[in-house]
Amino acid sequence: MNPLNEITQTLSLSQLRAADATAQVAVDYQLQASQAQATEAALKSALHHKQADRKKAAAAARAKARAKKAAAEKAAARPMSLAADATSTHSTAASASSAVSGSVAAVVSFVQAQVGKSYVMGATGPDAYDCSGLVQAAYRTIGVDLPRVSEDQSTAGTQVSLSDLQPGDILYWGGAGSAYHVAIYIGGGNFIGAQNPSSGVVEHPLSYDEPTGAVRVA
Repeated sequence: MNPLNEITQTLSLSQLRAADATAQVAVDYQLQASQAQATEAALKSALHHKQADRKKAAAAARAKARAKKAAAEKAAARPMSLAADATSTHSTAASASSAVSGSVAAVVSFVQAQVGKSYVMGATGPDAYDCSGLVQAAYRTIGVDLPRVSEDQSTAGTQVSLSDLQPGDILYWGGAGSAYHVAIYIGGGNFIGAQNPSSGVVEHPLSYDEPTGAVRVA
């Protein structure tokens, strides 16, 4: 072979190898660049999602805190409301109880003041009474207009047991609606009534003459 040709071929082969190496370097560089871009894009995407997740978590935490605060405020307000309702209910009940107690006390006080006065058939006071006249006059002091005769007075209220008597209850002897005598229970096992012409208005224990029944008016 001609030495010149051999040199030329050797140079050409070297050049080709150099070109291949350069091309490979270029390919490697492009590959690395692509991988770097992909990695950067992935990192940016991950960062974006992480920030979005953080924002969602923060929003959820704020919403939870608001809900917890609202529940606490509602719970704190409820006992106050219940207490106010209870106070109002208690006040109303106490007022009603006071009114009833006051009425009963007035009835009892009235009949106690009549003890010693005369019994006169058909009398309604103020100096003498018959049994139903005394009961009618006592309740008239608190604005309650009872029937005039004992038969009607024995059904003028709510029937109550003799074991559950309260001051102010009307006691009757005979049947309800056909009673022949009435008086007023004053408490402590005693009653006051216009008994008869010989006794007048007197106080007696229930054992003196056991009543048949009782009615509650006030």
